[in-house]
Amino acid sequence: MITPPDPKYIEETVKSALQEDLGSHSGVDITAELIPADKKASATLISREKMIMCGALWAEEVFKQLKGEVNLQWMVNEGDEVAADSPILKMEGNARAILIGERTLMNFVQTLSGTATITHHYVAELSRTACRLLDTRKTIPGLRLAQKYAVTIGGGLNHRIGLFDAFLIKENHIAVAGGIENAVRQARANHPAVKLEVEVENLDELRQALNASADVIMLDNFTIAEMKKAVEINEAHKSKAELEASGDVTLSNLAEIANTGVDYISVGALTKHVRAVDLSMRVNLD
Repeated sequence: MITPPDPKYIEETVKSALQEDLGSHSGVDITAELIPADKKASATLISREKMIMCGALWAEEVFKQLKGEVNLQWMVNEGDEVAADSPILKMEGNARAILIGERTLMNFVQTLSGTATITHHYVAELSRTACRLLDTRKTIPGLRLAQKYAVTIGGGLNHRIGLFDAFLIKENHIAVAGGIENAVRQARANHPAVKLEVEVENLDELRQALNASADVIMLDNFTIAEMKKAVEINEAHKSKAELEASGDVTLSNLAEIANTGVDYISVGALTKHVRAVDLSMRVNLD
């Protein structure tokens, strides 16, 4: 079961987004004030392309914070594959609240559905392999947990959330620590129960990471031939690790990478190169 982010986090991200529109001091939509305060309206959010739905909790939080009596009726569920030109959400209630919240609601749903949708496409490419898709920390500032949630809705897995929940020992850490084995030894001493991953750039470093008993080894920008060799070396080693491929990964070469035998492929583009899905909202004043 996929667990959404903490409600407090959702509340804070929506509050920040609304402040961008309404200002932190005035809290006013001067255009919406042209409409009588008690005017009622209805609206429908519509998909303009095929998509994976994500972001319902953020949409609902928008109207909780606006405190304008708006009833929401979802026509789809979180994680559903939605056809183009399909109704996603119907709203009825205070016209001002609907118009004030329209763009913030759409921004969250467009962005998170975009992340879930591209993740879904990548996962589909891996469906005939045992390899799993991972995200990265290359996220929109302030929306990391939201985007990582969207990745799971699309069928992907989360890599570490931040710098606090798992080790990823990279080139600069290795240089400062005096080598892979020294870095791993110190990491184990500091936090023995924490998952430990080492990034390597060649097969010699792979062997060093295996000798140091890393849990996961990231193969950074390896060629297909090098990945296959890395899998062979790993299989023959007494302290076998999980292997993760990273770098220069696209939808077109994903299956080829997976077929080398690596366990995971991490893709920064899932959350870094975000293309919002196309949505529209039609508002009707009662």
